[in-house]
Amino acid sequence: MSMRRFSVRAVLLSLLAAAGALADASPQRVVYHINSGDAQHQSSVLRSMQNHLDEAGSGNVEMHLVLHGNGVSLLLLPEALTQVDYFTQANATSSIQVRIENLKVQGVVFKVCDNTLKRHKVDRKRHLFDVAESDLVRSGIGELARLQGMGFTYIKP
Repeated sequence: MSMRRFSVRAVLLSLLAAAGALADASPQRVVYHINSGDAQHQSSVLRSMQNHLDEAGSGNVEMHLVLHGNGVSLLLLPEALTQVDYFTQANATSSIQVRIENLKVQGVVFKVCDNTLKRHKVDRKRHLFDVAESDLVRSGIGELARLQGMGFTYIKP
């Protein structure tokens, strides 16, 4: 192989390596989805999200969690269970609240389906843990579609 061919190949390999490094440096964009009211499943999803952040580094991930239907029970305060219809579980226990706060501190965005809240007469201020007006989306499914259209990777553990 001539020296010139060797040099061209070396340059090309260097460019490919640099492009790969740049691709690895771009932040991951992911949306997790919960529509199950099962407390163990919800806890498992929160654990998966934390593991994801630990692996990638919170500065390298743009992470959203969309809750709708029974999934809203993740944020339903136990004392609110008797005040709302539809839900059979209220999973926002003190230990879950700590985990939610920890994820939010790391930049995780929580989005809650307003259709679910209205349909089941859930007041975000009285019945849910730490849900601001800005956390509401009209439709949880619509938000999932919107984020995927923006290039977010959909994850439903």
